Amino acid sequence: MPQSAPIGAVSSDLQAVASGAVSSDLQAVASGAGRFAPSPSGDLHLGNLRTAMLAWLFARSTGRRFLMRIEDLDRVRAGAETRQLDDLAALGLDWDGPIVRQSERLVRYDAAIDELTAAGRTYECFCTRREIQQAVSAPHGPDGHYPGTCRDLSAAEIAAKHDSGRPPAIRLRAEITEFAIEDELHGRYTGAIDDVVLRRGDGIPAYNLAVVVDDAEQGVDQVVRGDDLLSSAPRQAYLASLLSLTVPRYAHVPLALNSDGKRLAKRDGAVTLADQRALGRTPDEVRGILATSLGMAEAGDKPGLDELLRGFDPVALPRTAWVFADL
Repeated sequence: MPQSAPIGAVSSDLQAVASGAVSSDLQAVASGAGRFAPSPSGDLHLGNLRTAMLAWLFARSTGRRFLMRIEDLDRVRAGAETRQLDDLAALGLDWDGPIVRQSERLVRYDAAIDELTAAGRTYECFCTRREIQQAVSAPHGPDGHYPGTCRDLSAAEIAAKHDSGRPPAIRLRAEITEFAIEDELHGRYTGAIDDVVLRRGDGIPAYNLAVVVDDAEQGVDQVVRGDDLLSSAPRQAYLASLLSLTVPRYAHVPLALNSDGKRLAKRDGAVTLADQRALGRTPDEVRGILATSLGMAEAGDKPGLDELLRGFDPVALPRTAWVFADL
């Protein structure tokens, strides 16, 4: 039988915000932390900056710390981290404590995988990317979910795979097919669970594992991010439960899209803070544009973060994507 996680209804701290119970001096109603965790693969676009601003508002409005984590296990571009941090600071966002980088935490991810392996919850997977794509396109499971090709290989088959020289990935041996989380904007969401990769064949820890380990160790109990990651939340919450870690509260916020309804990208015009500056707009004006897209300001306004924080109401946030037009 599928199992689910009874996370509860809308959190009491966000209810307090919505009702005006949080004072202007940010009375602490939570002791955990929120975070923003970009990948340094290039400059942040306006959609990324919008999500970062929301993550900051969610955290600060509930008395939480706000942490910065750089997810640099893959796709690192020289100088991108510095530019990203500079852009966030230019919008007025601040964070607490030192910046954490995933590339410096490999031993922690290995320890988590070792724990799952010792409990009999992992297995080696020798499938190539092409083989996986072909397998998941077959009509016997949810789209994009690994069908368990290597789950029950015999000892002889495993030995033969090793002899072929193909390095294995490490996958979770999931015991359920569904898991439920509670999201501040989407309500109760049940997602499919499969045998997710924990460590890739090249030895790099997978995102779904790393983010769970990082959030728990950093005390992150509030995860605010784009709603394109909503389907990943049940997998991550399930992993957290297997590792006896606390499942955070989630708030998956609408993305910024281009005029074709696709995720915003550099080809879509002046989408970065540097682009906007080149058009003559200040960071204050860009922050105002982002606030307007969230229904928190009128066109042309330039509210400061303190003003936005005083008026922040998560219940009033839009539930649909912001369609970016070249401003």
